[in-house]
Order: sequence, then C-alpha cells, then structure tokens
Amino acid sequence: MLKVDMIEQLIEAHLNFLDQELSNTNNIKTEFVCFYQWFRKQTLQDIWTFEQINQLLQQQILATSLSDFFLQQLVEHIHFALVHDLNETTKISDLIPVLAVDKIAQYVSSKSEHRQHLIKTIVNNPAFSAMITQLIQHSIQDYLDNSVMVKHVPGVSKFMKMGKSVLETVTDSNLDQTIQNYLQKNILKLSQMSEHVLNQHFDDQKLYHFQANLWHKIKDLPVSVIKNYIEIQDLPQTINLGHEIWDHLRQTDYLKQQIHDGIYTWYIRNQERSFDLLLRDLNIEESLVQNELQNLLAPLVQQLISNQYLHARARVYLEKFYYSAHVKSILNI
Repeated sequence: MLKVDMIEQLIEAHLNFLDQELSNTNNIKTEFVCFYQWFRKQTLQDIWTFEQINQLLQQQILATSLSDFFLQQLVEHIHFALVHDLNETTKISDLIPVLAVDKIAQYVSSKSEHRQHLIKTIVNNPAFSAMITQLIQHSIQDYLDNSVMVKHVPGVSKFMKMGKSVLETVTDSNLDQTIQNYLQKNILKLSQMSEHVLNQHFDDQKLYHFQANLWHKIKDLPVSVIKNYIEIQDLPQTINLGHEIWDHLRQTDYLKQQIHDGIYTWYIRNQERSFDLLLRDLNIEESLVQNELQNLLAPLVQQLISNQYLHARARVYLEKFYYSAHVKSILNI
C-alpha cells in the first residue's frame, strides 16, 4: 500500500489523541460506568440465547477435561490449607457459630420419620443380619471360654465343657452350629428388637443431646485435628480418584441432560430480567462496579497503552479507514 503523507499524519494524530485520552484515568472510569449503565438495562434474552449459554457450559464443563496442572494446583492448595500455622491456634468454634450448630442439631433430631426409615432399612439388610448373628455367636463363645467363673472358680471349666458336650450330643451338632441355626431362625425377631432398641436410643431428644455433647467435646479443639483424619501424603491419589469419578460422570448422558434442563429452567425464569437484577443476584451492584471493578480495569488499559499494544491495534483499523476510497475522496487524494 502506497503511503500518503497527509493520511499518515492524520493517523498519527488520531493515535496520539487516543493515547492521551485513554491515559486519563477519569476518562476510563467514565467510559466504564457508561458501558455498565447501558449493559445493566439489557435483558438476558437481548444479549444471549439459551442455546448459546448451554453450548458454552456443555463445552467447558462437560466436554473439557480438567488439566493436570489444575489438579496439581488443587492438591497444593488443599495441602497448604491443611498444614497452615493458623490451624494450631484456631479453634473449631472460631469457624463454626454455635447457633448454627444448634439449628443443625434441632433439624437433624426433628427428622423422626426419615431416621426411623433409615434404621429400618439398615436392620433389614442381610449384611446387618449377618453381622448381628456373628456378634452374638462370638459373644456366647467368648463367654463360655473366658468368663470370670471359668477362670477363677475351680471345676466350672470342666462343667461348662461337659454341658457343651451333652448339648452337642442331644442336638447332634456342635454348639457353634446350634447357636447359628437358632439365630438364623430368629433373625427376623432379632432385627425387630434391634430396630426397636435403635429407635429408643436415637429418639429426638437423645439425638439432640448426643449432637450437643459432641459439639462441646470438639468445639475447643484446634482446627489442626483434621489432619488426624486426612492422610496428607495421599492427597494426590485422593484428588485423582475424585477426578476419575468426575471424568466419567461428565461424559454421561445423565449429567448432560441435567445441566441442559437446569440451564433451560434458569433461562426461562430469567430471560426477561435485566442484567442489573442478574448481577445483583451475584452481589454485583453499581457501587462495586464504580469502585473495585473499574479500579481493576484502569491499570489494564494503562498497560495496553504503555506497551504500545493498543497503539498497534488501533493503527490497523485507522489505516483501513483513512486509506478507504470514501475517505480519500473526502480528502481529495
């Protein structure tokens, strides 16, 4: 492209004007606020469609795997939080308000029907029945072998063995098998008894006091006690296991449909609301925009000017403008 001296002077004058105006922090603030005033009045449906939002989130959340670097950073941040010096001097009660704990205790203890249903489900599980059977059987055997009377009263041990021998002769089976058969036949009754005992032990009042007592035991402990229950050296493996689960879940049709329907429901409810209200839902209000956010923007614009990036990009479009046939005809070139 043949350079024209007059056009080059106009471009340089224009660029110098932009540099001067944008170097003024007050001008940046004014433009930023003006843009926000315009943006806040637009409704969601004026700017974006449901399909655009859904496609973006489906791509970024579900179709894109977490990077190894992100996982590494996650491990490092969790490790840093767990070993921080403040954990030694900060009590659990400093982080969790007692009123919130009390409300949780009241809420959990009030869910009688849910708790009773859970207990019923547990005690009627075959694994629970097997555990109770083995526990009773081992307890009886342990009593026969190691009770105080057997150990300290002369002759009792022989008597117990003789009784066991007679019982095995009569039942034509060993004592262990006899006890096991009895328990298996009566497991339904044992389960019902277990359910009754558990419901008595975990009624609303007792469960509330149990939680309250637990809080009083742990409230003055330092936050560092959490390290007793988390293997810090296993964090990389733990995070990777969690990532494997997420990596599979994000590719399932189930999660894709859940996110699609969730976004659609949110969009339908909010499509006619202005961005002013949508931003307010995120605690972003005009005062925040005028102060904190624009203070973040000003250094960015100043950096764009100081390293000549804005200057170079603006020149591209100014050259297109000034060397266009229409402008050259205006300038009689």
